Amino acid sequence: MAAALQVLPRLARAPLHPLLWRGSVARLASSMALAEQARQLFESAVGAVLPGPMLHRALSLDPGGRQLKVRDRNFQLRQNLYLVGFGKAVLGMAAAAEELLGQHLVQGVISVPKGIRAAMERAGKQEMLLKPHSRVQVFEGAEDNLPDRDALRAALAIQQLAEGLTADDLLLVLISGGGSALLPAPIPPVTLEEKQTLTRLLAARGATIQELNTIRKALSQLKGGGLAQAAYPAQVVSLILSDVVGDPVEVIASGPTVASSHNVQDCLHILNRYGLRAALPRSVKTVLSRADSDPHGPHTCGHVLNVIIGSNVLALAEAQRQAEALGYQAVVLSAAMQGDVKSMAQFYGLLAHVARTRLTPSMAGASVEEDAQLHELAAELQIPDLQLEEALETMARGRGPVCLLAGGEPTVQLQGSGRGGRNQELALRVGAELRRWPLGPIDVLFLSGGTDGQDGPTEAAGAWVTPELASQAAAEGLDIATFLAHNDSHTFFCRLQGGAHLLHTGMTGTNVMDTHLLFLRPR
Repeated sequence: MAAALQVLPRLARAPLHPLLWRGSVARLASSMALAEQARQLFESAVGAVLPGPMLHRALSLDPGGRQLKVRDRNFQLRQNLYLVGFGKAVLGMAAAAEELLGQHLVQGVISVPKGIRAAMERAGKQEMLLKPHSRVQVFEGAEDNLPDRDALRAALAIQQLAEGLTADDLLLVLISGGGSALLPAPIPPVTLEEKQTLTRLLAARGATIQELNTIRKALSQLKGGGLAQAAYPAQVVSLILSDVVGDPVEVIASGPTVASSHNVQDCLHILNRYGLRAALPRSVKTVLSRADSDPHGPHTCGHVLNVIIGSNVLALAEAQRQAEALGYQAVVLSAAMQGDVKSMAQFYGLLAHVARTRLTPSMAGASVEEDAQLHELAAELQIPDLQLEEALETMARGRGPVCLLAGGEPTVQLQGSGRGGRNQELALRVGAELRRWPLGPIDVLFLSGGTDGQDGPTEAAGAWVTPELASQAAAEGLDIATFLAHNDSHTFFCRLQGGAHLLHTGMTGTNVMDTHLLFLRPR
């Protein structure tokens, strides 16, 4: 936020700046203070789900070193322990596992994002790095979170290790968000390029992560239980860091150790929905035509133990504790925010307006229609366990500063060729929504950040905005609507006040979806 603080003297030197006409230097300073608190809360959320602590909570060795305990299960160790992993958080998970397991670990192969080791070294995060003479082989690939030839080589090495195991062996599988792109192994004759193209087209048309993974599993040798089958008859223990709403193990990284519950008709239904069935390559049609409800068989994975060791819920709980320590009334709205980014932005914008009426009762209240509209938007987004009423009642009772927290992943339907990510797009859209509602004597700030530290193909984790965003943009000749039309949110935030509104963390080494923070503080 140091760059953001430099905005104050820059604006102070511009006496005709519209912000100064409105006496907003003090308001800007207040926004910067709020932004710093938002950054602190975001970092605390990320810190709660770092790989090392989570893995150590899930795994332990008995005093004699002959048994590995995973939650309430024990596994015999006799030079029979192997490790594979794939995902954005797996480098740190593997480092923690190696430290714990020591000489018990015979061999390992992991697939991690390109450049992550160098990024961890630059950041001084030695705990995220493997030892110099590690028994774990590291492959880097999937640049910009897209499957590539390097990730394919990693997947084949993982497959080869798994297929060489026996009934006496134990395979420890480390899985986190981003794992799907890092484990591409298309079923022949489908090529990696064909699978990439199909996935890209689906994503561009707004397909959900669940829909994308259904298609990926149908076309993969290792997803949808394929890795578990490759390792059979060895015992398999999967430790999973969830980046999916609701933590469904069959969806995270496309469920490589969970038998697929989808059939070819599910795939065809998805392809029809997005108008892609007629354009399928012949190879894809070939694979789908011979697939049944579980192309990888067997129908169960009885030799597998799948354990969720971390999720967005844990991250939000820690951020809530930190917010309360700062004097906020903090309410977690939901850890399952999902749906169209436009609708989600409308929800947050209207929520800020309705919340304002609870916090400042002397101001004109929200109309019955606005209250109804807020609840309609919530119903449209189909947010599980949304604590909307609790949040509104908390504000009505307390009258003090409030921090509303949420997590999940909105869906962005690509229309342009700009540069951005779902967090920056959501923040920009919320900023545009906030100008629609009179917020009165209350400071409002919204932050959206990806816990992996990389929002789309950018170096930012996300961004923060205030109701002054529109006037700030206009003062610099930036048209919000134009940038949104081209999905160019990152370029917008880079240009706005020298990038002061961008959230930069670097690659964090973990990944549990996104964190949304909405601050409301009466003046």
